[in-house]
Amino acid sequence: MVEPILVPASTTVLVIGGGPGGSYTAAVLAREGVEVLLLEADKFPRYHIGESQLASLRHFLRFIDLEKDFEDHGFTKKLGAAFKLNRFKREGYTDFVFDDPKNYSWNTVRSEADELMLRHAAKCGAQVIEETRVTDIEWDGDRPIAATWKNKNTEGPGRVTFDYLVDASGRAGITSVKYLKNRHYNPEFKNIAFWTYWNGGAQYKPGTPRAGSPFFEALSDESGWAWFIPLHIGTSVGVVMKQDKSDAKRAAAKEAGEDSSLYGHYMRALECAPNVKAMLSEAQIIEKDGKLSVNTASDYSYHADSYAGPHYRLVGDAGDPYLSSGVHLAISSGLSAAASICASMRGDFPEQDAIRFHNAKVDTSYTRFVLIIRSVYEHIRSQEATTLSAADEDNFDRAFAQFRPVIQGHIDSGTQMSETDRARLIEFYSRHAFEPSSPEERHDLIEKFGDPLQSLKSSDDAQSTAILRSMAVRKLLSVDETNHIDNYVADAVEGFRLRVQRGSIGLERV
Repeated sequence: MVEPILVPASTTVLVIGGGPGGSYTAAVLAREGVEVLLLEADKFPRYHIGESQLASLRHFLRFIDLEKDFEDHGFTKKLGAAFKLNRFKREGYTDFVFDDPKNYSWNTVRSEADELMLRHAAKCGAQVIEETRVTDIEWDGDRPIAATWKNKNTEGPGRVTFDYLVDASGRAGITSVKYLKNRHYNPEFKNIAFWTYWNGGAQYKPGTPRAGSPFFEALSDESGWAWFIPLHIGTSVGVVMKQDKSDAKRAAAKEAGEDSSLYGHYMRALECAPNVKAMLSEAQIIEKDGKLSVNTASDYSYHADSYAGPHYRLVGDAGDPYLSSGVHLAISSGLSAAASICASMRGDFPEQDAIRFHNAKVDTSYTRFVLIIRSVYEHIRSQEATTLSAADEDNFDRAFAQFRPVIQGHIDSGTQMSETDRARLIEFYSRHAFEPSSPEERHDLIEKFGDPLQSLKSSDDAQSTAILRSMAVRKLLSVDETNHIDNYVADAVEGFRLRVQRGSIGLERV
């Protein structure tokens, strides 16, 4: 006999969804003594893609005392990542540990990592109930006040009232999709991903300090890119293509009498990633239930017009797997949601101020990644373009003109950029942000010239100028591998910044 599900009739904060965003939000709020109910539709552990994590992860985990659990779990250490955006140039490498050997992240098996976070939220005091899907939300004007839920193991629906709502329901996005209707999929990122897992794959740069790092490679036919991510259970190898190009390739294969199955399509795509293919030369696909299985997902990159309203917050906007932004965006927006709710609940600031802050904070983080991802795809889809096309410039005047939206704070404040400004920013970033260089080269240039933003005129050769320009662009967009929770907290938007002191989480006026 199944035990009855004891979902309370009311709670202070209802969190919908137990993924990284929901679990993190619930943990932060519960540690502040806030009554939190988290309803999760699935039974954990549950499968999820998105395995390679940014260096910021351990810093966010440290804040909620979860870092050691990840450290001890046995996940594969991620010391950095290699990006081969152009088949004519050597790959770039972002090194997490060059200045701090403890600054590595992990390549996680998401079913295991997400369960660690969900169980930790419960340990922190949140009431976590799985296999319970929120089906409807009741509204009083523009404020949500109650939710209807259905548990997998019970007959009828139930109802719970709340003071605040956090929607971290991921792709389902009940608040955004069903009620606000403010979710948008960017046509530029209308991609499809397909992947599986291998045993026996080789390492990237074996015998070096970068051994075992994830490797990302643009496909030689400019249709997309491939990933190679070592895990403690094997290696995740996937391909991302524009949806229309993928459909056309499969249709052409079928017409030619070739294998048009997802598996055949996947294996042909790997032919266009010679470096990834070489690392798989002695590897074998891990079968599932005795069969070869290829997973697929599409339209995974989306955004909303707004992320907050009266007594509700949206958490966990989807990112793009190229820069492993999904989990970072989820937990960083979770921290913002928790802090803005606490600031409102305690009366530190009016709810409208908390709403404006969370909207701008999430939009800032998402916009920065979108700009970077767009520039990545510019390279992938036109690999004959050169990042050195402006190496003869002897000043940074044009760069600063093109970066006006960043320099003047329009991105940080959430202000809408004009399409002209956005196009200029992407065009410049596309050509200058990914100049291949090693951490050692960058370190030597900093030692020689100092701050890259101030030193471009001092460089006496084209290669150094190109690398310094790349470093300067990355610094302007705050996307360095050292961009941790301190940077996230220090960012001021709408006249506020986060206050992350346990017992007084909230906002403070700048």
